Amino acid sequence: MYALIMGSSGDIGAGTAKKLADQGWSLYLHYNKNRQRIDDLYQQLSSKYPHQDFIPVQYDMESDQVDHLLSQIYGLDAIVFAQGNTYYKLLVDMDEQELDSLWNIHIKQPIMILKELQDKLATKHHGRVVFIGSIYGKIGSAMEVVYSTVKGAMSSFADAYAKEVASLGISVNVVAPGAVDTKMNNEFSKEDLEAVKEDIPANRLANADEIAELVDYLVEMKSNYLTGQTIYFAGGWLL
Repeated sequence: MYALIMGSSGDIGAGTAKKLADQGWSLYLHYNKNRQRIDDLYQQLSSKYPHQDFIPVQYDMESDQVDHLLSQIYGLDAIVFAQGNTYYKLLVDMDEQELDSLWNIHIKQPIMILKELQDKLATKHHGRVVFIGSIYGKIGSAMEVVYSTVKGAMSSFADAYAKEVASLGISVNVVAPGAVDTKMNNEFSKEDLEAVKEDIPANRLANADEIAELVDYLVEMKSNYLTGQTIYFAGGWLL
């Protein structure tokens, strides 16, 4: 079994890679600029699971053509879209380049990738597609208006695409976390994060390993009847 994990150099992507590797998956480990973290992850996984394949895949989702990614992918059973970026600012302060970046990375590129890799996912009649979304795709967030918009679009896409490919044995789902303890949230102060934690009924942030556990279930064969869903993973926060 081979899975492509987009954004393997991020906390959620790396956590997912470790979990799937532990379940016997061979992995394409996508990264853009953070080659050192991918090298470290590759060494760790290759040492622990010597009979599985771990293949670093470099691809810039803002500027590269999809063919550059496709040329590095062979057998494929699952794709996890764990890549992501955000800009924490008012809508009126966003420039066009930032708007394009959010659109390309979260929506356009995943759609283009799936368009080209759908046949590979359908080969064994149990292809799996999992997006890492956000609770903000449901309730929206001031200061992250465009990010909230693309995450909402992600859930709408998964809902529609799941209907189109269900007969091919492909499931499509979104895991939508709330506040997660990742590097992407390091720009917030400790005080801000503590204030968020106080608003979460579970009284803590999620961690990447917990999200990886849910992704693992969604790519397993036994999850084949679960498709077109956005699963909110937020400790009761904002729901």
